[in-house]
Amino acid sequence: MPDAGYKGHLAVVLHAHLPFVKHPEYEDFLEEDWYFEAVTETYLPLLEMMEGLVADNVPFALNMVVSPTLAAMMEDRHHAGRLRRYLDRNLNLARKEVRRLQGDGSLGPVARFYLERLERLDALYMDRYGGDLLGALRRMMDLGHLELMTCAATHGLLPVLRRNRSAVRAQVRIGALEYERHFGRRPMGIWLPECGYYEGVEDFLADEGIRYFVVDSHCLKFADPTPVNGVYAPVFTPSGVAAFGRDPESSKQVWSGEEGYPGDAYYREFYRDQGYDLPIDLVRDFVQPTGHRKQTGLKYYRITGDVKLDRKSPYIPGAARDRAAEHAGNFMFNRERQIEHLAGALGRPPLVVAPYDAELFGHWWFEGPDFLGFLFRKAAFDQDVFEFTSLSGYLRANPVQQVSAPATGSWGDKGYFEVWVNEGNDYVYRHLYHAADEMSRLCAEYPDADGIRRRALNQCARELLLAQASDWPFIVTMDTMVEYAHRRIREHVLRFGRLADQVRRDAIDESWLGTLESRDSLFPEIDYRVYGEGT
Repeated sequence: MPDAGYKGHLAVVLHAHLPFVKHPEYEDFLEEDWYFEAVTETYLPLLEMMEGLVADNVPFALNMVVSPTLAAMMEDRHHAGRLRRYLDRNLNLARKEVRRLQGDGSLGPVARFYLERLERLDALYMDRYGGDLLGALRRMMDLGHLELMTCAATHGLLPVLRRNRSAVRAQVRIGALEYERHFGRRPMGIWLPECGYYEGVEDFLADEGIRYFVVDSHCLKFADPTPVNGVYAPVFTPSGVAAFGRDPESSKQVWSGEEGYPGDAYYREFYRDQGYDLPIDLVRDFVQPTGHRKQTGLKYYRITGDVKLDRKSPYIPGAARDRAAEHAGNFMFNRERQIEHLAGALGRPPLVVAPYDAELFGHWWFEGPDFLGFLFRKAAFDQDVFEFTSLSGYLRANPVQQVSAPATGSWGDKGYFEVWVNEGNDYVYRHLYHAADEMSRLCAEYPDADGIRRRALNQCARELLLAQASDWPFIVTMDTMVEYAHRRIREHVLRFGRLADQVRRDAIDESWLGTLESRDSLFPEIDYRVYGEGT
C-alpha cells in the first residue's frame, strides 16, 4: 500500500500472455513449446522468486496480467501432460550433459547449474504446487503481494475490432468472467491488448466493474484535457475507469537489448542452444517430425559482445547473477533520483508505472527474475524514497484524480497499431468483421438455443474469438512463424463459417463439433448470447 512517508511510488506490471495453442492431433507440435518454455523459463522462476521473498519476509508488491488464453492452458489437462513430458525430456538431457561434461572446467559447471535449476523448478511445480500454476498465483495474491489483472478474452486488438460493438463487449466480458472463474473474484484491472485504447472502450470496462487499465505514454500526453501530472498519476476517464500511463524512462532501461540491461556481455546468450550445437544423436528428443532441430533451453554461452555465435564465451551463472544485482541497484538508484525530481516538480508524490511483457523476464532475459528479486530486496532495505504499490492500492489511497480522455493509441512500433494492421496482415480484418456480424445475426436468429445447437453456437463464439487474437497479425509482421499464423486465422474463420451454416441448416455434424470442442477447448462456461446484446 502507498504510504505518505515516501516521496513516490513504483508499480511494476508484468503482462503474461500467450495465444491458445493446442494440437492433440499431433504427437509433438513445435508451437506448443511456446507455453512449455514460458512456464520453465518465466512463470516458475517468477513464482520461485516471490516464494523466496515471502520466506524472507521481504515486503513487495507486483502487478501481473494473466491473460485468459494463458490461464486456459494452465488449467488444461492436455497441456499439463505435455508440460510434464517436456520437463522430463529436459531433465534427462541435463543429466546426460552433466555426465558428458564432467571434468570440463568451462562448460561442466554450466551443465550442473542447469540440472540443479531444472530439478528445483520441477519440485516447485509438482511437489509444492501439485501442477496447479493458477493456484500458486492465487495464493500469492491472497498473501497480498501480487495483484492479478485480466485481459481481453483472446487478446483481440479492441480499437480495430470496434466496428462491431458486440465483438469488443465479448472480448472484455469473457475476460472478466474467466478471471472470476479462476480466481474467485471480479477483476479490478485489465490489460488492454497491445495497450490498444480508443475513446469509449472504457464504457465496456465499467460495465464489468473494472477500475483501471494501462496505456502507453503518448495516450496520456495527448489526452484531452492534458493531464497536469503527465504519466505520473492516473486520470479518470469520463466513465470513471482510471487510465495509468507507461513511464518511458524505466521502460527503456529494461526493454532495450542495445541500451538496456539485457544486452550486458555477462548475461546468457539466447540464440545459441545445445539443440543446435550437439550431435543429433544426443538431442533426438528435440528434433521435430520434419527433421528440424529445436531449442532445449540449455544454453552454455554468454552474450560476450558483438561477435558471431561460434565465438561466444562460456556462460558463468554466478557472474551473471552478480550483474543482475548491480543492475537492480542501478535501476533502484535511477528511480530514486527520478522520483525525487518529479516530487519536487509536481508538488505531489509521483507514481512511476513500469509495464513489461512477463516473458522478457526469464525467457528472453534469463536473469530477469533475479533482477526483480534483487530489486525488491534492495528497495526494501537500502532506500526510503519510493514504495512498490499495486495499481488498485494506489487508487484506494488516492481516490481523487483529474478527469481526462486519453488519446487513441497502442504500444509497439510508432504507437498506432501499424504492427497489427499493415499490408502483410490487413486481409484478416474483413473476415473478422464479417464473422462478428454473422455472430450477432446468429444470436438474433437463435436467442434461446439449447442442446446441440447451443453447443454449436458456443463453439462459433470460441472460433471467432480465437481468430481475433492479435498474436496472429503480430507474428506475420515479425516474420517468425508466419505460415502457422496464417493457418490459425484461416482455420478458425473456416470453422466458424461451417458451423454457422450447419446451425442454419439444422444439420450439425456432432462428431466434428465434438472434435472442435476438444481441440479449441478454452472458456468452458462461454455463452454465445454475449454477442446478442446489440451491435
